[in-house]
Amino acid sequence: MKKKSSLSVNTAYIDLAPYEAAIPQNVDWNKPFQSLSGETVYRYNFANGIFKAYAAFDASRFDLNQEDINHPEKVRVNLRNNNFYFNSSYKGNFGGNWQIFTGLSYGYGQNKIGIDANEVNNAEHASHLKLKFTKKLSERVKLNFGTDYFTTKFDEDFNTTYKNGYDSNIAAVYTEADIFFSKKFAVKVGVRASTNDYIDESSISPRASLAYKISKNSQFAFAYGDFEQAPRQEYLKYSSDFKTEKAAHYILNYQYVKANRTLRTEIYYKQYDDLVKYDTDSQPNAVFSNFSNNGEGYAKGLDVFWRDGNSIKNLEYWISYSYTDTKRDYKNYTAEVTPSFVAAHSLSLVTKYWISDWKSQVGFTQQFSSGRPYNNPNETAFMNGKTKSYSSLSFNWAYLLSQQKILYFSVSNILGTKNIFGYNYADTADVSSGAFERKAVTPTADRFFFLGFFWTISDNKKDNQLKNL
Repeated sequence: MKKKSSLSVNTAYIDLAPYEAAIPQNVDWNKPFQSLSGETVYRYNFANGIFKAYAAFDASRFDLNQEDINHPEKVRVNLRNNNFYFNSSYKGNFGGNWQIFTGLSYGYGQNKIGIDANEVNNAEHASHLKLKFTKKLSERVKLNFGTDYFTTKFDEDFNTTYKNGYDSNIAAVYTEADIFFSKKFAVKVGVRASTNDYIDESSISPRASLAYKISKNSQFAFAYGDFEQAPRQEYLKYSSDFKTEKAAHYILNYQYVKANRTLRTEIYYKQYDDLVKYDTDSQPNAVFSNFSNNGEGYAKGLDVFWRDGNSIKNLEYWISYSYTDTKRDYKNYTAEVTPSFVAAHSLSLVTKYWISDWKSQVGFTQQFSSGRPYNNPNETAFMNGKTKSYSSLSFNWAYLLSQQKILYFSVSNILGTKNIFGYNYADTADVSSGAFERKAVTPTADRFFFLGFFWTISDNKKDNQLKNL
């Protein structure tokens, strides 16, 4: 008999003070990182539907002295962060092959940031209401339509003197149809219309996809869609004189699944328009920055994923590779270039091996990525520098004390590879040499160790967290 209801609760507390005492990091802590978090999930099964409710919170604190190449003394940074999130939903069936899905979510985020003698306080309230209907018109046609409503209220003050913020309401309606021409060929077509009262803009976005099953275990799929989103919070809090940022996606996908083996490949092209630009060298602000939507860019690339849990007994492994070619002219860029967060090549190999005699799962993860671009003000060309390649080999060991109790140990970058994520440059050139000095951005430690205990409490005495470790 199916259970009518279920409830799960979990909580976590993290304090880096003991870890810092045992394994010192390259961080000048006044108070090491602490966090308290928790979540709960409730489900109730009705005769023709299911109700779900989810709630989560987290609170974190840290206080440190941070080196800044533009300041002779370290800068004190004190952060206090509190978050709460709740959502509820109902999915059910009613007469005439109709299905309804409705949901409500609310999120609250608060930050109190101390930077030396200055203090920035901000808070955001965000809600989302959703209503969706599905009607099966026939064995070959299914219709979906619905509406979304988003509200956001954001307020921020700097030293209680300068205040910024915004109130935004976004309403949207959409409809889409799933059409099955045969057991092998299906098409989805749809359109979404939305309006944003804060930037006073309305838009219509068409989308379509098709899938063709070439065998029992494999299929091709192609998707096209226009997508829009409001500019980021860091811009909207200063001005409402924006348009939505736009992207057109073209994606071709192939997937093969058989006998615990999966192969996925995807090639894509994305065109970006109406990206936000501003004309100040530093971060944008309300006083000196002039904003526009004159930015543009593109991204194209290839993703490959292979997972195999069948070829070698007790061994599961997966390999993922990504190639990305992208350029953007946005923010305060002076040319269309590859952004600093993009690596052209990324490769990851993950292995998990079960050793029955040891009641243990042992794993290795190797990650590699090519160098990322950065801007060197000592050169005339914009964003012409490139970091060295990133490499990290990690190890983990999960030991079953019992079926539901696991002792877990992991260490990252066991070879101690000296990775560099980028460089911070001085705002002004040195008087004697005329060059801009720089400081490398590196991890706070070459390795990170973790020791944990996982205890699963459930009616099913075979449940545990092993598959997630």
